[in-house]
Amino acid sequence: MRFLCLIYTSIDVDGRLDQSEMNHLIGEHFVYDEGLRQDGTLIVSDALELRNKSIVIRPDGDGFSVTDGPFVETKEYLAGFYLIDTPDLESATAIAKRIPSARYGAIEIRPVRTLTLRGDLAENR
Repeated sequence: MRFLCLIYTSIDVDGRLDQSEMNHLIGEHFVYDEGLRQDGTLIVSDALELRNKSIVIRPDGDGFSVTDGPFVETKEYLAGFYLIDTPDLESATAIAKRIPSARYGAIEIRPVRTLTLRGDLAENR
C-alpha cells in the first residue's frame, strides 16, 4: 500500500534552528531517505519551498482567485512529504515516527487511493 506522510512544522521552528542545526537535520533526512530507498520503501520524498513562495487558487464565480502565501491561518504549515510503499498502516506509522523532522512538528499519514477512469476505487496496491 502507498502512504503519503505529510510533514508539518510549526512556524517557530524557522527561527528556532540555527544554520548548523538545520544542516544537521537536512543531513539526517538524506541518510534516512537512502535507507528507505535501499529497502524499496521510499517512492519519493522532498521538501517544499518556504511558505512565502506559495500561492492558492480558489474558485471565484466563473474564474479563480489567486492569493499569495502564507495562505492558511494556522500555527503549522506543510514543509515536505514522503511517499512510501509499505504493507499496512502500522508499518507506515513506524516509518513516519523515524522521519527526522517529526521531532519538530507533526506527520500526517494518508493512505493513497487509486481511482479508475470510471471514478471508482481500484484495488489498493
